[in-house]
Amino acid sequence: MRRCPPVPKPFHPAENRGYRELYAFCRQLAEHWSALVEQLPPAARSPFERGARLGRQTLEELEPLTANYGLHGGPAAQGVGKSVAGARSAVRDRFLETDRAARWALTELQYTTTLLGFLRAVAESRDDDRLVEFCGKAERRFRRLEGEARKAVVELGADPDLAVEPLDPSPVGRAAQSVTYAVGSVGEWFDRMAARRR
Repeated sequence: MRRCPPVPKPFHPAENRGYRELYAFCRQLAEHWSALVEQLPPAARSPFERGARLGRQTLEELEPLTANYGLHGGPAAQGVGKSVAGARSAVRDRFLETDRAARWALTELQYTTTLLGFLRAVAESRDDDRLVEFCGKAERRFRRLEGEARKAVVELGADPDLAVEPLDPSPVGRAAQSVTYAVGSVGEWFDRMAARRR
């Protein structure tokens, strides 16, 4: 007689929300980092290419795993990540210099690494070895990549002129940069005036 595999314990609410976030952030990494790679200097591209691949790989591993617990990260969860990535690529990144866009993107990876550590700790508290193994392995992969990506972003400072170039060199990108500089200049003027009054 064939034995059925054991039914996993249901997710704790913290896991339910956490895994839906993980779907969104992995999709965001896959989409946003793929778009960013094309605009970064060649020396900085490698970890961002790997980050986009790692986001896709984690999604592929995640889908069958969470389905066993009754959680599906389909169009709604991943759609959030795709929408955020699109907004960052099409809107926010156009206002940023190369180094700032890369540094902001790095926070997406750091958030995902921390989220995996959190989900591993929750799984440990429930003695769910399958999830502990998945989250621990994924967290280590993301942490290694985080170190490499951080190094590449820091090294952009070796060429400060290139670092402050607009990420998007198109006319729209340059116009967005002009707005950013204007707002920054007004802020600096305001701070100077406030300092004089003190």
